Amino acid sequence: MADLVTNIAKGRFLHYAGLPLTNDALIAVVLEASGLESDDALQDYDTLSALLAGPSNEQTTMGRKTLTSVVVAVNDTTNTANVDAADITWTAAAGNATGKLLICYDPDTTTGTDADLIPLTLHDFAVTPDSTDITAQINAAGLAVAQNA
Repeated sequence: MADLVTNIAKGRFLHYAGLPLTNDALIAVVLEASGLESDDALQDYDTLSALLAGPSNEQTTMGRKTLTSVVVAVNDTTNTANVDAADITWTAAAGNATGKLLICYDPDTTTGTDADLIPLTLHDFAVTPDSTDITAQINAAGLAVAQNA
């Protein structure tokens, strides 16, 4: 499902996804289609607050979701490592049309701010909420895969 790994997370997303701290988590943030920057621009932001200070807007009606069942798996046969998580569902989703799903690492869910959230991956997520449930299905291969070029 991963369309790209952000520049700040290249080579580190497996570490962050391993949730190495006591109160950390992976957080899904939905971005609106309107005003959405290009992938090239979006991957350059080092914090969620910096990204949201630009032209891209968070789709706040749907709200942020904490990813569950996050697992990092190393496969020595295929020489890959992947991050997987449970699918994400928004019940009775409403609000503006969406364009991207951003997965961020939150190092401290008890006191953190958007300035602390590190963007890890960006995914195409073009949906128009209509008060029905919306599910972001995580690819069978995982949320993101690290492999040799």
